[in-house]
Amino acid sequence: MPWLDRVDDQVDALRRARALQEASRSAEACGVLDRVLRTTADPHARADALVQRLCALINLGRTAEFTRAIEDASGAVRDLPEPYLHGHLNALAALAAHHQGALDRCVTHLVRAARALGAAEEEDRDTAWGWHDLAMAYSYLSFHGHALGAIERARQHGLAAGLPEELFAAPGIRLRNAVALDHNGDSDGCLRVLRDIAADLARFARDGRSDRIRPSSLAAYGYAAARRAALGDPVERSAEADPIRLLGHGGDSARARDMRQLGLICLAVAAGRPIEAITRLDSAQVSVETLGAAEPARLRSIAFARAGDHAAAHRVDRLAFRLAAQRSDRLRDVYIDGIAARIDHEEMRREAARYEGEALTDPLTGLPNRRRLERYIGSATAQGERVVIGVCDLDGFKAVNTQHGHHSGDLVLQRIAGVINRVMRRGDFVARYGGDEFVVVLRDAGMTEAAEVARRIDAAVRTEDWESLVPGTPVGVSIGFAQVDVARGTPRDALGVAFETADREMLRAKARPRDGVSGIPHRAR
Repeated sequence: MPWLDRVDDQVDALRRARALQEASRSAEACGVLDRVLRTTADPHARADALVQRLCALINLGRTAEFTRAIEDASGAVRDLPEPYLHGHLNALAALAAHHQGALDRCVTHLVRAARALGAAEEEDRDTAWGWHDLAMAYSYLSFHGHALGAIERARQHGLAAGLPEELFAAPGIRLRNAVALDHNGDSDGCLRVLRDIAADLARFARDGRSDRIRPSSLAAYGYAAARRAALGDPVERSAEADPIRLLGHGGDSARARDMRQLGLICLAVAAGRPIEAITRLDSAQVSVETLGAAEPARLRSIAFARAGDHAAAHRVDRLAFRLAAQRSDRLRDVYIDGIAARIDHEEMRREAARYEGEALTDPLTGLPNRRRLERYIGSATAQGERVVIGVCDLDGFKAVNTQHGHHSGDLVLQRIAGVINRVMRRGDFVARYGGDEFVVVLRDAGMTEAAEVARRIDAAVRTEDWESLVPGTPVGVSIGFAQVDVARGTPRDALGVAFETADREMLRAKARPRDGVSGIPHRAR
């Protein structure tokens, strides 16, 4: 059964919001969706409205609202067993994470979106648009092969649902592929792709279907034509293919506005007015995500070359190449971090498997929970081993939840779990005690070893790239250690005293200046 057939309330309003977004009138769609959210009690209608609203905010470029919108949509979708809805939400969340500069979250959402949409059995209109938005997210991340595969899935679903082919022509995806080729020095390859885009538009115009192309797609066709002209390729100036007319489309799409600004710069170069193009570039306000951070620099290089200043053109071209390479470097880092996280998860999973059948694992981080921690320490002290415990409490975690939302807070807790687990000695034990507090247990160790472990944890947390995960909210850790003195009372009493001492030392560490190791180990008395 198609998704909207399961919605019992305000279906006409939800369909109208879809139509407005397809017509690049996302601000109007937001108004419709806000009215639905104020008046509906149907969980399916609410979930659909929140997912659509996130899409509208992305189209409008309202970046500051992304995090809250993702939280709201995730909460509404979580308990609904509908693959399309989960897939579309994750595709949009990937787009939002990309615009926020959080590539690791972006890649995670891409994987989840592809899996969920792949599980959707209905070949309906909504699933087609889910694949379309996933293709867009792949494209912005420069995963051009995946983007082309996803847009083909969108086209197949769309055709099966009776939608016209031109709705899923997606010239923007191939346009980003073309400019990426040019940024990396392959201008001939860029021109080949741009000519293919122009041929598609000509085919739609010849068959009388150009009036059904989405406004945002028309803007992409316009920029493709303007970019060809800037590279010196002859461009058809018929009414249907005129780049100035095409660039005027796009409604309230932030991406279309960016392409309009850059397209006029391209046309100034093509018309022999390179100084005007450079002046326009000086004042252009465009997102680096629309066509890549390197695009303004590459256009500046083309303009300098057309003006005869080849030294300046060469200098700016090298800058464009470096900016293009930065994306690959960041993706490489995300890949390496992902492998490290997978290894951490596998190690924690194997450890947890020893206690299979018991509820002893924290579901968020995969670490042992408080119950298992108490069993572990009880076993160690019963055998007469020297045991040191450390309490680790996060600094800045409240700001993470306030500014970025609880979804980002969960990601921080998962990363902290991996960081701490990674730097421990072989045989040491790490548990999530509750909230943002973690406990480490060192067996057959004293306070000297504890001081070294504290230093390693502090250094690892300090050097972690928190800026890419939760921009503007640094994360730290305060640590307090204490030794469990089993000679004083029962093991349970000794453990309680050690916990109190370690907790006090952690609070003292939190109050001290942040210029040394976060925690100073102390012996329980």
